[in-house]
Amino acid sequence: MNELTSLTIAEARDKLVKKEFSAVELTDAHIAAMDQAKDLNAFITPAPDVARARAKESDQRLQKNEAGDLEGIPLGIKDLFCTEGVQTTAASHILEGFTPQYESTVSQKLRDAGSVMLGKLNLDEFAMGSSNTTSYYGNVKNPWKGKDGKDLVPGGSSGGSAASVAAHLAMGATGTDTGGSIRQPASFCGIVGVKPTYGRCSRWGVVAFSSSLDQAGPMTRTVRDAAIMLKAMSGHDPKDSTSAQLAVPDFEAVLGQGVKGLKIGIPKEYRPDGLDPDVAALWDQGVQWLKDAGATPVEISLPHTSSALPTYYIVAPAEASSNLARYDGVRFGLRVPGESLDDMYAKTRAAGFGKEVKRRIMIGTYVLSAGYYDAYYLKAQKVRALIYKDFTDAFEKVDAILTPTAPTPAFAIGEKADDPVAMYLNDVFTVPASLAGIPGASVPAGLSVGGLPLGLQVLTKRWDEETLFRVCQVLEEAAVFPGLKRGA
Repeated sequence: MNELTSLTIAEARDKLVKKEFSAVELTDAHIAAMDQAKDLNAFITPAPDVARARAKESDQRLQKNEAGDLEGIPLGIKDLFCTEGVQTTAASHILEGFTPQYESTVSQKLRDAGSVMLGKLNLDEFAMGSSNTTSYYGNVKNPWKGKDGKDLVPGGSSGGSAASVAAHLAMGATGTDTGGSIRQPASFCGIVGVKPTYGRCSRWGVVAFSSSLDQAGPMTRTVRDAAIMLKAMSGHDPKDSTSAQLAVPDFEAVLGQGVKGLKIGIPKEYRPDGLDPDVAALWDQGVQWLKDAGATPVEISLPHTSSALPTYYIVAPAEASSNLARYDGVRFGLRVPGESLDDMYAKTRAAGFGKEVKRRIMIGTYVLSAGYYDAYYLKAQKVRALIYKDFTDAFEKVDAILTPTAPTPAFAIGEKADDPVAMYLNDVFTVPASLAGIPGASVPAGLSVGGLPLGLQVLTKRWDEETLFRVCQVLEEAAVFPGLKRGA
């Protein structure tokens, strides 16, 4: 592995300022790594020319001592963020060839901070999936391999983001999390993934799946790198009515403060029957690490946890069916001619959407239809309020909550393809925090018996990402996780 691609964002930032290498050299090293790892299928649209041009601009700013917080740092952008002049597909046939004339707020903020965009990363189609196998552009492979040699899923929907960071193709990447789509792939690929509080990062210019749940966040190899990236990505955006008018803290500044005196909630409902023994053992180990660092574990109850998954799979598809109505062949993307306008709509949507997207649109349309709206959607929203109250009550007693991120390590590609319910269960530990809009992060903390990454999830109250980063850093330092040695 090229030593430039093995650096963290924090290390590369400092070395660029000291002129130990140039932004162009750093970018070229990552472009070469991308070329060598095409088998992972992490990128839908590589953008080497764009990357080199921006790296040259970064070098000019570095020469003038005008460096931004991410000056010259090569990042991957999930192909759900609209990028000016670069194709944006949401991994769907229906948006193939769509080139936005504008930039999403989050990717613009990263660009303003000096980062270099390497290209657009693969994902589950319209972010719908937990395995990155629903993409029109083919599945992404997890850079980690099982002992049996089988190719594994990287998790989803941000699987391309997780795989690119784990395989050292990008120093960091943007992800989006609707029900766990940053945290679960981070766990499967052995990296750090942070879903900030809903409203911390603007959703403007991000292709919508479920508007009350979608939230952008950073995916990196270290907690410090995630703190650096999240600061650059965050902030109020007048173009997004759900964006919070709050000052952005310096997340990096709280690192090193430790967890002494903090109370850490351990929810009894997160130990379901059949929990993977490796996952359960790691969770116990995580509790001990925090205890050793001076925190106090407290058993808590989140009584509506078992209702979170069914609630999510009513709310999210309902919002998706509404959001995806705009893809009709009239304004942008794919158009399949028909004998009438309605026929053109039907043929375009039939050809343009994949099986999982169609399934969720149908579920969503059903629960919003007359006669079923009260029975399903309104009831789900009431349960969602109870889930939020569970967390509010818990955070009156504790400062943070520790759980596993995913119920199992990464599984083989195709293993759960015929059972959508088994696939949906991957998100059982991540969905409650999404419904409540609270921040959550996955930290790589250990390996399964089969040698695969396992993550621990930290949750805190709304707008308290500072405590989140403090707890995550203590876990990271205790775990000393063996990062992937790509090509070793």
